Amino acid sequence: MKSFLRSLSASLLAIVLVLAAVVLALTMKFGGQSSIEDDSYLVLDIHGDMLEYDPPADMLGQLTGGDTETLQRILTNLEMVKVDDRIAGVIVKVSANSGAGLGKLQEIRHALAGVQETGKPVYGYADSFRGGTYYLAAVCDSLYCPRSAYLTFHGLASTTLHIRGLLDKLGIEPELDAIREYKAAAQLIMRDSLTPEAKANRQWILDEIWDLIGQALQQDRGLDEAQIVALMELATLSPDEALAGGMIDDILYWDELEDRLKGEDDEELRVVSQQRYAEEDPADLGLKGKQKIAVVHAQGSIGGRCSGVNPLLGIMMGHETVVGDLNRALDDDDVVAIVLRVDSGGGDSLTSDLIGHAVEVASRTKPVIVSMVDVAASGGYSISYRATQIVADPLTITGSIGSISGKISLAGLYEKLGITTDAVTKGPMALMDASDRPWTPDQRARHEASHQAGFDDWIRDIARARGKSVDEVERLAMGRVFSGRQAVENGLVDRLGGLDTAIALAKDLAEVPADQQVGIIHLPESKDLLTSLLSGDDESAAAAARWLVYRALREDITSAWRLLASGSLAPTAGYRFE
Repeated sequence: MKSFLRSLSASLLAIVLVLAAVVLALTMKFGGQSSIEDDSYLVLDIHGDMLEYDPPADMLGQLTGGDTETLQRILTNLEMVKVDDRIAGVIVKVSANSGAGLGKLQEIRHALAGVQETGKPVYGYADSFRGGTYYLAAVCDSLYCPRSAYLTFHGLASTTLHIRGLLDKLGIEPELDAIREYKAAAQLIMRDSLTPEAKANRQWILDEIWDLIGQALQQDRGLDEAQIVALMELATLSPDEALAGGMIDDILYWDELEDRLKGEDDEELRVVSQQRYAEEDPADLGLKGKQKIAVVHAQGSIGGRCSGVNPLLGIMMGHETVVGDLNRALDDDDVVAIVLRVDSGGGDSLTSDLIGHAVEVASRTKPVIVSMVDVAASGGYSISYRATQIVADPLTITGSIGSISGKISLAGLYEKLGITTDAVTKGPMALMDASDRPWTPDQRARHEASHQAGFDDWIRDIARARGKSVDEVERLAMGRVFSGRQAVENGLVDRLGGLDTAIALAKDLAEVPADQQVGIIHLPESKDLLTSLLSGDDESAAAAARWLVYRALREDITSAWRLLASGSLAPTAGYRFE
C-alpha cells in the first residue's frame, strides 16, 4: 500500500509539474507579449557565448529563461529594424565577457552598418571591452562607457597548449599520423611546440586579422596603425585615456545615456529587448514572399548520426539531421535555393563526407550556397566544397585540408601502474587498435598507407569539385588554414560576404529578380517551449538537459579561467584579439 501511495504521489507530482510548465508556456506565448511603442530602441546585449543558431532542443533553456544568444537572431532582428517604423534606432551593449568569434562580430558589424544606411542611428555602450568587442563597438555612430569601465586593448595572439611532456611522464604514447606539417591539432599532442610551418601559418593569419581589423578601425574611428599600437602599449586603459585616444565619444552611465536619447516629453527611454523583438514575425513587416530560401544551419563538431549536445564537447552535428534538413528543403516546391550555414572546426571524416555528398546531390536540383561563419575548416570545409558556390566572411578561418588518424598507446601507463594484459587472437591484425600496446612496424605501415590513400582521394575530389588540378589543391593542403579573404584569392572560396550575400547569390542563381522579396525559412526549425512540451519528444528533453549541463560547465570554467588568467578564451580557432 505504501509503495502504491508513493508511486501515486510521484505520478501526481509529475503531472502537476508538466501542467505548470504548460501554463507557463501558454502565458509566455499568449499573455506575456507587450506591444512595441513608436520611437523605441532595440537593445542588443552582446554578452557571454554566442552560437550561430539555436542549440538542439533548447527547451529547458527557454523554461529557465536562459536561452542562448545566437547570431541568427541578431541578424534577423536587425533586418526587421531596417523596415520597422516603430524602431528609432539600435543600442549595442558590449562586454569583454563575450565569446563571439571574429566572423560573427564581422557579420553583426555589417548588419549594423545596414541599419545605419537606412538613416537610423546605432549607439554603443560598453561596461567593458577587449579587442574583439571593441572591433564590434567601433562601428557604432557614438560609443560610450561609464567611468568605472574595464577597458583592455592588448593586441593579437595565438597560443597553443602542448601536453606531450605530460603524456611522456604518464607513459602514454600518442601514435598519430598527421597529414601534415601544418596540421597543428596533432602537434598539441605529438610535440612540445609547433612545427616551423604551422607557426608560420599562424603568424600569417595574425597578420591577416591585424590588417582587416586595422582597416575597420581606420574607417570607423579614424585610428591609423601607429595610433592603434600606441593605445595597445597602454594595455589597460582608463575611460579618460580611451576618450583622449579617440576610442570612445563620452563617459556616461546608462541612465545618463537614457536621458540623452529620450524625447523631451518622455519620462523614460522606450526600449525593446532582443528576446522580445525576436517574437515579431518578419512577414508582418513585409519580409515575405511566395518563393523561399531555406537556410540550413550546420554548427558544432561533426560526428554521429543525429545532431545533439555532448556535455563535454558541446554541440554535435550529425549527418542524418543535416541531410534530413537538406532533403526537406529539396522537397518543398516553394524553396528555390538553399543556403548552408557552416560554423564548424571539423570532426569525423565519415560524417563529413556523408553531409558533403548530400550537399552535392542537392545542388544538382537547386542552387546550394555555403555561407561560412567563424570557422569552416577541416571537416567544416569537407561539407562545403561540393556546393554550387561558397561565401565566407573575410575573417572566417577555413581550409585545414589535412587529416589526423591513429591511436593512443597506454602501455607505458599500465606498466607504471602495475597493470598487465593478456589476449588470445585470430587474424594478423587483431590487436591493431588495442590501447595496451604500440603498433608493430607492419601495423604502422598499413595504417599510414590507408590513411594517405584516403587523403589522396579527398584531394582529388576537391580538385574535381573546385575545378582545380590535384597539384594546385595539394599546395593548399597539408593542414594549412586561411582567412576567408585569403581563401577567395586561392580559389577555395568563391566570394566574400555574410548571410545576406549568400541569400542574394542564391536568389540570383535561382533566377529570382533582385528586387523581389523572398521568404526565409530556417532549418532545423526552432521549437518554442509550448511546442516542445506538447511534442512528447523524449530525445528533445534529453538533448535540452545535456545542453544545460554543458552550458553551465562551460560558463563556470570560462569565468574561473578569466578571473585566474585575466584573459579570455580564444574567440576564433585559437586566435585572440584582446
